[in-house]
Amino acid sequence: MNKTIKIYIGVFILLVTGIFLLEINKPTPIDWSPTFNEKHTKPYGLKVLHEELPLLFNGRDLIDINVTPFEYFDEEFNFSDSTYYIQGNYLYIHDGNLIDEVSAEKILDFAAHGNNVFISSTMFPEVIEDSLNFKIKYTYTFNKKGKLYLSNPLFVNDTITLDKNVENIYFNELDSLHTTVLGYQSFKKNTDLLSAGEQPDTEEHINYVKIKYREGAFFLHTQPYVFTNYHLLKDRDYTYAEKVFSYLPDNTILFDSVNKAGKDLGSSPFRFILSKPALRWAWYILLLLLVTFLIFNAKRKQRIIKIIKPLPNTTVDFTKTIANLYFETQDHSNLIDKKVTYFLEKIRSDYYLDTQNLDDSFARNLALKAGKNKEDVVKLVKYIRYLTTRTSHSESQLLELNKQIEEFYNTKNYGTS
Repeated sequence: MNKTIKIYIGVFILLVTGIFLLEINKPTPIDWSPTFNEKHTKPYGLKVLHEELPLLFNGRDLIDINVTPFEYFDEEFNFSDSTYYIQGNYLYIHDGNLIDEVSAEKILDFAAHGNNVFISSTMFPEVIEDSLNFKIKYTYTFNKKGKLYLSNPLFVNDTITLDKNVENIYFNELDSLHTTVLGYQSFKKNTDLLSAGEQPDTEEHINYVKIKYREGAFFLHTQPYVFTNYHLLKDRDYTYAEKVFSYLPDNTILFDSVNKAGKDLGSSPFRFILSKPALRWAWYILLLLLVTFLIFNAKRKQRIIKIIKPLPNTTVDFTKTIANLYFETQDHSNLIDKKVTYFLEKIRSDYYLDTQNLDDSFARNLALKAGKNKEDVVKLVKYIRYLTTRTSHSESQLLELNKQIEEFYNTKNYGTS
């Protein structure tokens, strides 16, 4: 072993020792990842709620559903007389929709037999939306702070303010014949969308409803984070959760757990290793030692690598060929339709704007978001609107549309006039 290798090994050992000392003395950071796991004490776990649920329902039994709702309710269904062996309140709390379509249909059937279903989520299964005849809407807001309150005047003192992981998601279409509004949320309007001289105001929307379904009912809520550990332990926010659940009858609690059977650790052993800090660093150090060994061991032993020319990229040539084909066949309407479709899709993905109504309000919002001249944007939107009303188009119209779109893309952002 020569002197150079000894120096490298010494430096490596010092680096590993330094990293180890820094790691063991570093305070454990707070994990803010939203898990909605009833076993987690993380801020966005559900351990506190899970432990308090029996008290909220006057000591009724709490049953964790560790399989899909379809598997669970199918086992509890008596096919001889078409009834369920178990009655109660099914609870699902998560910021995403993890309920598959077959399970959603089983949940509907469970409610139809006189049971109650409570779902707090930012997304709902499509089959449940269609069956209960409701729609939810998301409005982007820069002000990530909102108030939640219940419609019952007796609960006026239970209003709470959310300041983390809150989005303006609410019900915008409901079946008034079968729906009872139980709660609202309010957010301040975005100041960039206000007219000159207009003062910021709040917008109020429905976020908690009860929808009757045959012999049972659905209780739907759009702000699941209010039931996590962070909010239940923050000030007196737990009183809001208490009043939300007070609308449900005292009955057996069927809690839909994210810890499904056979999925706690997954199939890969690396998931467990990386979940433990000590094992994770041991794994990283082992990999680093292996790479170091390979680097020094492969010195002057690497075989000559044959140079293989990469395949030519024919994407541009193909695009030009297709474009020429459309242009030579004088299919101007088809080209205009594709350019308008691509342009609107680009607007939706870049600026998060709804492109269904190409009116003056849309043009103003696009100019503000893109930082373009308002008159130019209004001219472009009007021209697109004009072209979409025609059944046939000319070459000059295609060229004019292309010119205006290219000017929109190439003009530097300078603010509205």
